[in-house]
Amino acid sequence: MKKIAFGCDHVGFILKEEILAHLRNRGVEAIDKGTWSTERTDYPHFARSVAQAVIGGEAEGGLLICGTGVGISIAANKFPGIRAVVCSEPYSARLSRQHNNTNVLAFGSRVVGGELAKMIVDAWLDAEFEGGRHQMRVEAIAALEQQID
Repeated sequence: MKKIAFGCDHVGFILKEEILAHLRNRGVEAIDKGTWSTERTDYPHFARSVAQAVIGGEAEGGLLICGTGVGISIAANKFPGIRAVVCSEPYSARLSRQHNNTNVLAFGSRVVGGELAKMIVDAWLDAEFEGGRHQMRVEAIAALEQQID
């Protein structure tokens, strides 16, 4: 991925700044969807901005940070076509791309430090979807988005 939409709430702001610098060093363009300070805010707004950027093709993928990564990933997953994963270690980040074709990565600034966060991001960015048997599962997940009972 060469272009990433990036969002966080106030709890993730400091880590976001560190990861933005890391992305620049990797040659990845980051579209900063906020927040832009440590002033209290609510993560669903930033999950929406990142999800819409990914769905609309403005970015190839998204990164999200809140306190744990859980809430902001839940919010992002409300958008059809988003497959957001919250990860606290690189192995799951890599497999989420290889097996589930995740397009948004989330983590928590209260859970992982800067160096571990960089390792998680690198594992996710460097992995590629394997397709094959995994393609049917991704298609089944997409079909669930269309079901209304």
